Amino acid sequence: MANDARIVIDLDVPGPVINRHLYGHFSEHLGRCIYGGFYVGEDSPIPNEGGIRLDVVEALRKINIPNLRWPGGCFADEYHWTDGIGPKDQRPTMVNTHWGNVEENNHFGTHEFMALCELLGADPYVNGNVGSGTVKEMSDWVEYLTRDGDSPMVRQRKANGRDEPWRVPFWGIGNEAWGCGGNMRAQAYADLARQYATFCRDHGDNELYRIAAGAADGDLEWTETLMKAISCLGCSRTPKKIFQGLSIHYYTVAGPWDHKGSATEFDLEDYYLTLGKAQFVDRIISGHSAIMDAYDPDRTVGLVLDEWGTWWDVEPGTNPGFLFQQNTLRDALVAGTHFDIFHKHAERLMMANIAQTVNVLQAMILTDDSADGRGALVLTPTYHVFEMNKGHQGAQRLPVHIVTGPDPHPAGGYQVALLSASASTTGDSALVSLTNVEANEPTTVVLDLRGRDLAGQTARVLAADVLQAHNTPADPDRVSPRELTDVQPHPRGLQVTLPPHSFATLELLLD
Repeated sequence: MANDARIVIDLDVPGPVINRHLYGHFSEHLGRCIYGGFYVGEDSPIPNEGGIRLDVVEALRKINIPNLRWPGGCFADEYHWTDGIGPKDQRPTMVNTHWGNVEENNHFGTHEFMALCELLGADPYVNGNVGSGTVKEMSDWVEYLTRDGDSPMVRQRKANGRDEPWRVPFWGIGNEAWGCGGNMRAQAYADLARQYATFCRDHGDNELYRIAAGAADGDLEWTETLMKAISCLGCSRTPKKIFQGLSIHYYTVAGPWDHKGSATEFDLEDYYLTLGKAQFVDRIISGHSAIMDAYDPDRTVGLVLDEWGTWWDVEPGTNPGFLFQQNTLRDALVAGTHFDIFHKHAERLMMANIAQTVNVLQAMILTDDSADGRGALVLTPTYHVFEMNKGHQGAQRLPVHIVTGPDPHPAGGYQVALLSASASTTGDSALVSLTNVEANEPTTVVLDLRGRDLAGQTARVLAADVLQAHNTPADPDRVSPRELTDVQPHPRGLQVTLPPHSFATLELLLD
């Protein structure tokens, strides 16, 4: 028996712009994200440009990747950028102590990352080293990348083959300073963030968006300490322009850290608990936003969720430090739910970066660069959510009201909403996203479309026979978008029947 729901969408009330950077990505020197993922080396038989794997680039361009964060993560606070420039055979090696305790040869460094961003058409988000670095090291890196004219760093960049400066808008002032980035107390880091940000200068017309390393999960005290460092409670003045963004991290982890659960072997209780944890990100964002509103009522400082996604136990037989996990339809529904929540917070949330893009955690792409694998590339269910939702990037959010719907499902102390939705508009079109969390039953939704006339629509759905379904080299399209045919005219607009555990989008043509 199908559940029934009605959703009111005000098509003539465009709201704030959904920042395209909410669909950002994260690439760390971790496992096979960089080496064997983005970068296969110039001598690889896999088609590449300067060692950068071209089929990965092509896939990410199709989802309009807006930005890419690098080199970490925890790795950022032990990375020294000068080790990754110049001739590759002269670059020193290091041990990646955070992730797998493996040797890092530094063959993928600053120039390679910037070449990757240029191929992707993505804005670079460089995360600097506060934990083990110096103010001068970070300041020099900014100068090396972005300064024109003549200076010591410019001359060094030119000697390494790049005459023109790059545009690098986003700059992270360390990472997880409360943990792997230095185990600092909030006030100690706030003082360092002010100092480092001061010496990360704007060179020429490259205006930096400096992002302070913010809290884990619901640590509102950390956020308040950082806001106090640039403003005061109830101030009428604009916060000091020291850093322009403040990050938070939130992962969907269904179990305890020492036993997070399998990516592919789970039951309904695990499934609903996972979606409850995913939906809790709404509370996390709301809490941090409320603190920021008290110190920055005009919302001049952006909230940046630059690590999010599911985190499961690694696949059996893989290096525990490589964080390689499969990606099922459950992960896709987690992503769809997150995006609806991100759109809801478009006034304050200006960037989000899923962890991570290739071969690590909730990846878009899984690759195999071994001889037996013949360079296989698999697009995950999560990738397809990004592709189906790309029309929201830069569009204006529309008011969405779920007037009636299925009752929440209790799971692990959460009341899990079984239906999620968001909508946006650009010109004479609108995009509606729907996530049916209900595991066993279809949901029939009446879209109550108000304010403009409907001239036509197309609809797609991401679904599968079981929640555990995932894509593999042998079956790469098991979970992939298809036409949603159960869409009918209705006196209020449209009636849509969503399969159980599915994600759908409707592109509306408006008069």
